[in-house]
Amino acid sequence: MTGHPAPSGPCVVVAGGGTAGHIEPALALADAVMRLRPDARVVALGTERGLESKIVPARGYPLELIPPVPMPRKPTLDLLKLPLNVRGAVKQTREVLERVGADVVVGFGGYVALPAYLAARGRIPIVVHEANAKAGLANKVGAKFAEHVAAAVPDSGLSDAQIIGIPLRQSITSLNRAALRDEARRFFGLDPHAPVLLVFGGSQGARSINEAVAPVAAEFARAGVGVLHAYGPKNTIAVQQVPGRPPYVPVPYLERMDLAYAAADAVLCRSGAMTVAEVSAVGLPAVFVPLPIGNGEQALNAGPVVSAGGGILVPDEELTPQKVASLVVPLMADRNRLAQMSAATLGTGRREADEILARTVLDVIKK
Repeated sequence: MTGHPAPSGPCVVVAGGGTAGHIEPALALADAVMRLRPDARVVALGTERGLESKIVPARGYPLELIPPVPMPRKPTLDLLKLPLNVRGAVKQTREVLERVGADVVVGFGGYVALPAYLAARGRIPIVVHEANAKAGLANKVGAKFAEHVAAAVPDSGLSDAQIIGIPLRQSITSLNRAALRDEARRFFGLDPHAPVLLVFGGSQGARSINEAVAPVAAEFARAGVGVLHAYGPKNTIAVQQVPGRPPYVPVPYLERMDLAYAAADAVLCRSGAMTVAEVSAVGLPAVFVPLPIGNGEQALNAGPVVSAGGGILVPDEELTPQKVASLVVPLMADRNRLAQMSAATLGTGRREADEILARTVLDVIKK
């Protein structure tokens, strides 16, 4: 029986499960490692409850499941269980690292990162990447004994971090919006000439965004503005179409974010670190509506783009249909302002973080 020889290169284990904001940078790094070292192996750590159970296998990488270790934000019974949960997860993670022959662990925060850092400590080199403007607890712990620490932006709370931006998919960093515009408009059934607003609230949608934007459908249409609105697979919206005007196109989920970005002239969205990085890399003006829970990191993530003039920040509680009608509709009709904002947004973007981090990871292995 013959077959392809097993890869003989290094084994890179990436730990970034839970949300797309942790998973996508990990997979962008994985892709960059494989471009630089085709003989390498990349293995992802994840949990059954995270999106990684679908996303990672679909992207062609093996996924090893470990128990999740949620970090309670407030004193609860879960906090008392934390040491026991961590101990069990670390033991299982250590077994995985030994079985796959890990040469380095690269963590991106989230439920998976803490047991990965603790399992690798003193045994396998660790590299930490922090995407948010405010570092989470897992990465703060991992950074204490990491070989190298990288961050998307300055002042994340991780000292001596190399500032590189966020690793992004090549389909985003190489995106030529102008060249794909006509194809993208046809793909979604959008008007080929009207300005288009792209609306999304993360992979599951955002109810507050849906309830503020959908009722304004007719006003967008009368202003000559098309809308592409990803409302979330578990949500529903009703929109009023105006005959003879640019359509309002509601979709539950966007499989082709590259085409969505190419079709759009501006976005209204949350300001998770990954979203801000992608919007900046492709140069889209943005109305950011930070998620109103957590430790305030989403507002901080949007800060550099807003300060540069490429974005507008609207607190979630202030996003109403009236606000959308008075702020966003006129913005979409002002092509000069959109062009100025686009240039400002593009100036804050970084497109090379995936390769920078991949080279760092491979250098750490050599040491």
